[in-house]
Amino acid sequence: MNRNMNRKQTIEKLRQVLLKRRRALRKALAGELSELEALNRAASGDEVDVALDCAYDEMNAQLAELESRELAQIEKALERMEEGTYGICEVTGKPIPMARLQALPYTTVRVEAQRELERMEAEGQGAFDFSRVLDHGEDDLHVSFTDFEIV
Repeated sequence: MNRNMNRKQTIEKLRQVLLKRRRALRKALAGELSELEALNRAASGDEVDVALDCAYDEMNAQLAELESRELAQIEKALERMEEGTYGICEVTGKPIPMARLQALPYTTVRVEAQRELERMEAEGQGAFDFSRVLDHGEDDLHVSFTDFEIV
């Protein structure tokens, strides 16, 4: 019971983190879009200015794309919290260890499933038999930094 309460309390803290990050991303995206519009309206001088403007626009567009993807993942995590499915692996149906959720609050899969998905992608495979993903138990203490994906 205590472990279950602890998990619920940690998930509530993660919800607050996700809400704060969502607000920050929304503000950043709104600012970048208005900045891009202002740049496009401004008259450029010579070819160097045009090239720099284009490079700046491209970097902003790529950053906005990354932030948009992260925002979508955060929205999905918040929806899963509302539905009561947050912290459950979409692949195996098993609980995602809290250490992984704390490191990557919008993850939807356990480390084992993520590794297998990445392996399959690298090998160019399509369908995957998720029944082969092993459950290494609920021990959150034996997690290395290599177990987390970097976005």
